[in-house]
Amino acid sequence: MSSAHYDDVLSGTRSLLERIAADFSPAVFASSLAAEDMVITDLILRAKLPITIFTLETGRLHAETVGMIDRIRETYAYEVVLYKPEAAAVASYVAANGLNAFYDNIEMRKECCRIRKVEPLKRALTGKQAWITGQRRAQSTTRSELAMQEHDAAHGLQKFNPLADWSEDDVWHYIRSHQVPYNPLHEKGYPSIGCEPCTRAIEPGEDIRAGRWWWESPDSKECGLHVVDGKLIRIQPAPTEISTS
Repeated sequence: MSSAHYDDVLSGTRSLLERIAADFSPAVFASSLAAEDMVITDLILRAKLPITIFTLETGRLHAETVGMIDRIRETYAYEVVLYKPEAAAVASYVAANGLNAFYDNIEMRKECCRIRKVEPLKRALTGKQAWITGQRRAQSTTRSELAMQEHDAAHGLQKFNPLADWSEDDVWHYIRSHQVPYNPLHEKGYPSIGCEPCTRAIEPGEDIRAGRWWWESPDSKECGLHVVDGKLIRIQPAPTEISTS
């Protein structure tokens, strides 16, 4: 890891978050409670930025992931906002298809993600000017063209990916340097963490998102939060992208 690179991306990310808070209020940060998102959480809360942090409590998260909500409360005295799926929609899906129908085919998996993630996200973003994610370009092939800022036509707001340029080493250097709490699953071979039945530990040398929906093609490994009509919502960068230099 280059010290100069790390200093540049960290400074740029801090500046970008400050500008989002100033120019795109109300803004929210969608946290998965994984390592990248804990970096952004720490940056927001240390700087006392007026950006609300929320997570999608799907009902199928690992106990370790749910436990991060308490860790954030204990460390920062901050209450993460929880958005949950509609109970009736979950019950209907399970009654018609079974609890784990997402293993059967990609359509069933996407429908489960729609109920447990996409619809709650829509509620979380209603009335907001911008949302922030912890996505990085290096995470997967589906994120290789990730922009720092993009227009999210599906939700009618601006979407920011402040860690787009960060490497895995950058993320962990920040966590260790600032003693940021992190999900213990990362120490058990889970670099990418989603719902418990859809996430497994990876083997040495595997892609960092190989454990997500491992039974599917790598090209389809997105839950739908960043997809509209089958296409990733990052085709067109915003007309005027905020500089992070």
